[in-house]
Amino acid sequence: MSRTHKGLVRPHNEDAVLIDEEHGLVVVADGIGGANAGEIASQLAADVIASRVREESPSCSDPDAARVFLEAAVRQANRRIWEAGEAESACRGMGTTVVVGYVGDDWLAYAHVGDSRLYRLRGDEIHQITRDHSFIQDVVDRGFFGSLAEARRYGVAQNLLTRALGSTADTEVSVGIEGVEEGDIYLFCTDGLSNMVPDDWLRKLLGGVGDDLTGLADVLVTLACERGGTDNITLALLRVGARL
Repeated sequence: MSRTHKGLVRPHNEDAVLIDEEHGLVVVADGIGGANAGEIASQLAADVIASRVREESPSCSDPDAARVFLEAAVRQANRRIWEAGEAESACRGMGTTVVVGYVGDDWLAYAHVGDSRLYRLRGDEIHQITRDHSFIQDVVDRGFFGSLAEARRYGVAQNLLTRALGSTADTEVSVGIEGVEEGDIYLFCTDGLSNMVPDDWLRKLLGGVGDDLTGLADVLVTLACERGGTDNITLALLRVGARL
């Protein structure tokens, strides 16, 4: 289940989302670079990653192999975006964040670059699996502030990325494996959602969803818009034990 919305401020939508049920793949990307360049970068990231998964079909039984595969696919997408930016003046400087999930037998492999996020709700506990590649996250990690909220109160900008696809010819990709349990809900999203809807609100909404992922997706977009809708809003939802 996925949704994408341009929000209430941006003139167009530079996000991309892709769900391939047959291959167990989820991709969410948030384009940067202005004009149409961000939209090109995010769609290129989704297309390159999906093409590689469809052509080579990573293992569903070997999580380590799948993790290595996802890292390579994301790095390939980075290279393609960087090359496109070098070749086309209209695309120069474009880039995108990305968060990717690949469903195995009893695990989820994931990869990400930038500040698009992956959350997991298990029982009544929500956990942010990915850690943003951003300046504000770095200053918190270095101990200058106790939390992201504290850093924001002191005026630290939250939209300065330390990594993005397309900014250099190669990039470091964060990857990992999550063991899944029946009933887990995974949320992939851009910062247009996570910046508008606090984690405790996400926990309450995800925990009360029942079987209606479609309704939940609509509610999340509506809530992000009601709280300002200052950026494009994109999300994908996955429940363990249900179809993508």
